[in-house]
Amino acid sequence: MSDKYDLAPERVFEDLKAGKVLLVDVREPSEFANERIHGALLHPLSTFEPKAIPTDGSRQVIFQCGSGKRSRMALEQYLQATDADAAHLAGGIGAWKTAGLPCIRLDPSTGQIIDSGKY
Repeated sequence: MSDKYDLAPERVFEDLKAGKVLLVDVREPSEFANERIHGALLHPLSTFEPKAIPTDGSRQVIFQCGSGKRSRMALEQYLQATDADAAHLAGGIGAWKTAGLPCIRLDPSTGQIIDSGKY
């Protein structure tokens, strides 16, 4: 699979703000609960069903995980099962945070939700 499917965090952020993408987080529920990107839908890779992804063809489906490995696997499964436009967030939420983009996380010491800003 070529690099055209690997999207930089900044591009995904801009497209998410513009309503051009459907962001799908393929991490497990506990990971999603501890830290997530605003607007992401949860569809864990462990129970992943490509045709269950809600898409109407108006938005590109972007898969996201922690580092980019699982989202790439989900992308490959999705492309094999559908003809929808899709890609994945290269580097996952780790790259997203490194780029200084907003996310929601749970403070493990207090249980308080910390929101670093919404798009």
